[in-house]
Amino acid sequence: MDLNRIGYYFIYYNILLVLMLLSQACDNKDKDGVDPPNEAFVFRAADLSHLPEIEEAGVVFYNRIGEPEDMLSTLKKAGLNTVRIRLWHNPADGRSGFQEVSSFSEKVRSKGLKVWLTVHYSDTWADPGHQAVPEMWKNLGLSELSDSIYQYTTRIITQIKPDFIQIGNEINGGILWPVGRSSNMVNFKELLRSGVKAVRDQDKNCKIMMHYAGINGSEYLLSNLQSIDYDIVGISYYPFWHGKDLAKLESDLIALSKTLIKPIVIAETSYPFTLGWNDWTNNVIGETGQILPDYAASEEGQAAFMNEMKRISTSSAQLIGFSYWGGEWVAFKGQQATNGSSWENQAFYDFSFRALPVIEVFSE
Repeated sequence: MDLNRIGYYFIYYNILLVLMLLSQACDNKDKDGVDPPNEAFVFRAADLSHLPEIEEAGVVFYNRIGEPEDMLSTLKKAGLNTVRIRLWHNPADGRSGFQEVSSFSEKVRSKGLKVWLTVHYSDTWADPGHQAVPEMWKNLGLSELSDSIYQYTTRIITQIKPDFIQIGNEINGGILWPVGRSSNMVNFKELLRSGVKAVRDQDKNCKIMMHYAGINGSEYLLSNLQSIDYDIVGISYYPFWHGKDLAKLESDLIALSKTLIKPIVIAETSYPFTLGWNDWTNNVIGETGQILPDYAASEEGQAAFMNEMKRISTSSAQLIGFSYWGGEWVAFKGQQATNGSSWENQAFYDFSFRALPVIEVFSE
């Protein structure tokens, strides 16, 4: 045995190992030689589901300095990083249907924004009070519904390719009633698992969300879903429906994240910049008793409320951001419309379609 040769090889291979480690370290730095951040993704999102219809109507939007600019560009420059889009199964007019959502998702992605789909598993609105089975599935039993969810979700993942996906929307009472009511937890979980499996089978990188409206009751329901393989909890919060104590909201969100051991995003929230209206469609918010005493229905109040939502939604490591709902839903059908927007006084744009200060909440 040549001890000198062994010593030589020992030194050689150790030098080689050091060089390899140094090379990897360099590769892990960005072009400026700075180590990249190791931080979780933080949502600065907005649900813009009405935007394809509004743009089709020819509405011209203006940025903060009054220049014509498309909404996605204005919001992206403000710091928006994700667009949330609802998907209905087979809507009567095609709005929020597969083709519209697929095309809109491509446009969103072309702007460098992430796509977050909220799949309603219904032909229309699904929420705590409505979870209607799609017309095409109305006579199916549990096993057939489970297979239909799997096949439909597979199509969504393979063709639209979202970055984030909700298996159901505001699922407080379950999905696909009456079979999948949350009162029948066995059926409910089987349907959820079918949707989750379709996502996992097709795209390991797509993050899965379970979405609950409000805080009350969320711990009970979501604790019952701990065996489901999902990534993120989404919580809707509107002061009118879910309480006006923001300190309690914050403490409840932090407590829920610890109980579930899941990151939480405020998936829906909004606030009015006025109690006025711009069409003849009844607005959801129109009285001072519906809003918070500390935040007026003004441009400044709307911005201040959302800055507080931003703070709350990132106030612990497991709280990972927010999404605004209805910011795009201006009164685009004209001032005489009775079937226009019930949300135009909570939009990102004033009644002249000029961007409001609230969009600055998207800044990093």
